Amino acid sequence: MAVRGWFTVRVDLVSGAGLHFAPQPGRIFLVGPSHTFLDLATAIDLGFARWDLSHLHEFRFPDGRCFGIPDEEDPDVVDYDAVRVASQVKRGDRFTYIFDFGANWEHHCQVLASNLDPLEVLGHVPQQPTPIWGWGWIPDQYGRRSYGAEA
Repeated sequence: MAVRGWFTVRVDLVSGAGLHFAPQPGRIFLVGPSHTFLDLATAIDLGFARWDLSHLHEFRFPDGRCFGIPDEEDPDVVDYDAVRVASQVKRGDRFTYIFDFGANWEHHCQVLASNLDPLEVLGHVPQQPTPIWGWGWIPDQYGRRSYGAEA
């Protein structure tokens, strides 16, 4: 039985932590009809190798709509863990995802394809949005350039 209603979102990392990327690293995510903006935010953060997920973040649309955690103290924040991405986007739509307002990791997002069957694309139905393609160098979340113990 076919499972339809899935779509892909291309996410390009434009800038962050004072860096501007050229070429821009990116990922393509397979997103399902029941996935929320919280699900997509988590998938993007993990897809771009972030491990400290405690930072404020937000999806911003050209028409002024926003979904995320822009201010923990704001009672008017949209409950983005209940808003399904599929209810807010269609093929061709563009929007921005900002992670960590201090480092200001800016991602440009575009809905590429719609009405996909995850069984055909991925071979199974994932529980969360899933990266299915990626490219480019992913910078460390805190700008570190070396890893491991210091001598």
